[in-house]
Amino acid sequence: MGDTIFIGAGENGANPQQLNLRLANRHGLIAGATGTGKTVTVQGIIENLSAAGVPCFVADVKGDLAGLAMPGSPLAKAHTAFAERASAIGLSDWHYAEAPVQFWDLYGEKGHPIRTTISEMGPVMLARLLGLNEVQEGVLTIAFHVADEDGLLLLDLDDLQAMLAHCAERARELTSTYGNVSKQSVGAIQRALLQLRSQGGERFFGEPALDLADFLRTDDSGRGVVNILAADRLMAAPKLYATFLLWLLSELFETLPEIGDPDRPKLCFFFDEAHLLFDDAPPALVDKIEQVVRLIRSKGVGVYFITQNPIDIPDTVAGQLNNRIQHKLNAFTPRDQAAVRSAATTFRASPGIDVAAAITELKIGEALVSLLQPDGAPSPVTRCLIRPPASRVGPITAEERSILLSTDAVGDRYDQAVDRESAEELLAARTAQAVQEREQAEAGKAADGRDKADASAARAAEREQRASPWNQAIASATRAAGSSIGRQVANELGRQVFGSGRKRASGGLMGSIVRGVLGGLFRAR
Repeated sequence: MGDTIFIGAGENGANPQQLNLRLANRHGLIAGATGTGKTVTVQGIIENLSAAGVPCFVADVKGDLAGLAMPGSPLAKAHTAFAERASAIGLSDWHYAEAPVQFWDLYGEKGHPIRTTISEMGPVMLARLLGLNEVQEGVLTIAFHVADEDGLLLLDLDDLQAMLAHCAERARELTSTYGNVSKQSVGAIQRALLQLRSQGGERFFGEPALDLADFLRTDDSGRGVVNILAADRLMAAPKLYATFLLWLLSELFETLPEIGDPDRPKLCFFFDEAHLLFDDAPPALVDKIEQVVRLIRSKGVGVYFITQNPIDIPDTVAGQLNNRIQHKLNAFTPRDQAAVRSAATTFRASPGIDVAAAITELKIGEALVSLLQPDGAPSPVTRCLIRPPASRVGPITAEERSILLSTDAVGDRYDQAVDRESAEELLAARTAQAVQEREQAEAGKAADGRDKADASAARAAEREQRASPWNQAIASATRAAGSSIGRQVANELGRQVFGSGRKRASGGLMGSIVRGVLGGLFRAR
C-alpha cells in the first residue's frame, strides 16, 4: 500500500491530486450543492482509505452510501459514465470492487444496534446534552454519586429515572449531606429525559455496550472496515443523534492513545449532510465537535464534513479543516453569493484560476481541490475531475443487507439486548420490602392492642367471678341485717327518741317509720 490516495486530476491525468495519508488526520471539508456529486466523491475517498487499511465511519443519511458494500456494474448507467471519467483522467487500473462494511443502526432495524450505558455517558456529558442548568446538573451528579455509593448500576433510562425518584424521596437527607436536592430540579431532569426517550433514547442506553474496537477493524486482506450508520430515520430524532455523536466522539477522544502523526489514520469520520448536524444542535455537541476537531488529530483520527454550503459549518470548526474539495455552488440568492465568496477565500490562490467564478461553473463530478502537501502547506487550488467510485452508487436491497449483516465479523454479539439486575430492579425490591415490613409492623401493633384489650377484659371478668370469701360474708350479713338487726335497731331508736308508755302510740308510729327506713338501707347494702 502506498502513502497517498488518488483524489482526481485534470484531462489526461494532468495535475494529479493526492491525499497524503500521513496528513489525512488533519480533517477535511467536501461541499457542494445538491446533485453536484459530493456524495459520490465521499464514496470514492472512503473506498481508497479502506484499501489503504484505514477503518472509516460514515453516517448514511440518504441510504446511498450502503452501496459501498457491493461492486459496481457496467450495466448501470452511472457506472458507464464513471468508466469514461476513469479513462479521461488516466486510471488504467480502475475496476469495479466493493469495500468491507459493517452496518449499524441505533434502532436495530438496518444494522447492528449500538448501545452504551448511562454510567459510561456520565453526569457531565448527559447534563450538557439535556441542556440542564448548573443546579440541575448538580442534582444529577448527586444521583450518580448516591448510586455509586449504594452499589446501584445505572445502565438504562429506567435506572436513571428510578434513581432520580429515589433521590427525591430522600431529598431532606441528601440535602444535609451534599447540598440542595429539590423535587423541582428532579422533575426538570425527568422531563428532559422524557424528551430523549420520545425520540428512541431507550434503544441507545443499555447492554451489551459497544466495544470501540469493533469500529477499528481491518479484514483478512488488510482493508479497513467501513462502518455505515443508518441515519435516514435517525435524522428525524436530532436529540438522539446528538446523544450518539457526543458519546462516540468523547469515547474515541478518551480511549485512543496519543500517537502524533501516524503513517495513516487509525480512523476517519465522515459526517454526511453536516448542515443537518449543526442545525439546532445542542451547544454541548458543537463544543464537543470543536474540541474533537482541535485535539483528536494527535490520536490518529481524521474528521471530514460533507455539506451543501460551507458556511453551514461553524467558523470554530471550519478553521480546522485543511483538506478541501469544493463542488459547484449556485449563486442565485444573496446568501448563495456570500457562500461563494466565503468558499473562494479559503483556497490558496493558483495562477489562471478565478476561484469565485469557477465555483459556479463546475460540472457534475468536477471540483476545486486543495490538499495538504508533504510539508504541511496547502496546495494551490486545482480544478479537476474526481476519481469515480468502484462500488455501487445507490442503496442496496433488503436481502443484500440481511446477508451482509449475518456474515460480517460482528455477528450477533449486539443483536439481543441484555437487561440484568440494576438500579431500577434493586430500588423496586427495596421499596417492596419496606412496604411489606411496614405492613407487618402495623399488623403486629394491631394484634398487640387486641391482645391487651382481651387480656384486660378477661382479668376483669375473672375478678368478678372470683370474689373473696370475706366480701361474700359481708354481703350475706348485710342481707340478714335487713330483716333482723334492722328491725331491732329501729325499735331501740324509737324507744330512745319517743320514750314508752304515754307516747307509745306516737312512738309506735315513728318506730315503724324508722324501722322501715333503716331496714331499707340495710337491704340496699
